[in-house]
Amino acid sequence: MATNIIGAKNGAQKPEKGEPPPQTSGLSSSRLVRHLEVDEESQGQRLDNFLLRHLKGVPKTHIYRVIRSGEVRVNKGRASADTRLEYGDDVRVPPMRTAETNAPTAQAAPAREFPIIYEDDYLIAINKPAGVAVHGGSGVSSGVIEQLRQARPQARYLELVHRLDKETSGLLLIAKKRSALVHLQDQFRARKTEKTYAALVKGAWPARQKLIDLALYKYIDAQGERRVKAVPADHEQGRRSISLVHVVQLLGAFSLLDVSIKTGRTHQIRVHLAAHDHPIVGDDKYGDFALNKEMSRGSVVPRCPFSRMFLHARRLGFEHPASQEPLELLAPLPAECESLIAALQP
Repeated sequence: MATNIIGAKNGAQKPEKGEPPPQTSGLSSSRLVRHLEVDEESQGQRLDNFLLRHLKGVPKTHIYRVIRSGEVRVNKGRASADTRLEYGDDVRVPPMRTAETNAPTAQAAPAREFPIIYEDDYLIAINKPAGVAVHGGSGVSSGVIEQLRQARPQARYLELVHRLDKETSGLLLIAKKRSALVHLQDQFRARKTEKTYAALVKGAWPARQKLIDLALYKYIDAQGERRVKAVPADHEQGRRSISLVHVVQLLGAFSLLDVSIKTGRTHQIRVHLAAHDHPIVGDDKYGDFALNKEMSRGSVVPRCPFSRMFLHARRLGFEHPASQEPLELLAPLPAECESLIAALQP
């Protein structure tokens, strides 16, 4: 993959105004501000993945830190880790110290295959377990994509099409060709996909409440954690978010729901349900923490301790990137979720 370095007119890197001049004593080019131009092969890629691929030797935690701080700029503007890059974009990278050449190399991601729901020459659909990040970064050494690449060293191309929270299980798409990635991501951006999640929530969800239309605001809290909250529709930084809710079954003090999302905001389902006083069981960010603790001990449902978030991407409908035929995929509930539902049956 070719990457152009934009600096002085003769092609050399040049410090920006206000940056210290280059030194010759043991410092590499990573000590200078750099500008990376997004080439055709990198268009559509997330900013964090683009940087992780190009800044070899820079710790992942540092890359995420400079993105959050705004030191990384895309076309002179602030960008987030999940910003999708376009062909020709200029990515400004601040001075960074790479790992010392004599430092021990980072441990490779463990090779791991995941339960396959569907696979052909263009894509893989897996049933992601809860507790596994989709990719490394922000304190996570490796995720689904790194582990799958290790398990399939012969694969020429494997890229995440979309994301799931670490705590969420279910359907996750991986593209095996660049053309498939672009086609599928276009569908996600145009909201042409159909996504349904199974969620177990606290309390009896009212059957008449079928639509949630709440704006969401994403921010970083005092601990540096990414969080989301519901805000008024006229909030200047709020983004309209729509979820459709269907009651599958009332289970005593809980409700099993099917939630379909029409917008793909960060933590959308978790915040939408919590904002209606029906938090998802096991949600450690927006849930009922006392209830979660009792559930993990097994004191709420005897002989059935439950210590994960009950949110599962169970259905995904989309157009196949090659044939353009409609494709509907279903991922069965994990065994621990099935066991909890069985234990809650009246």
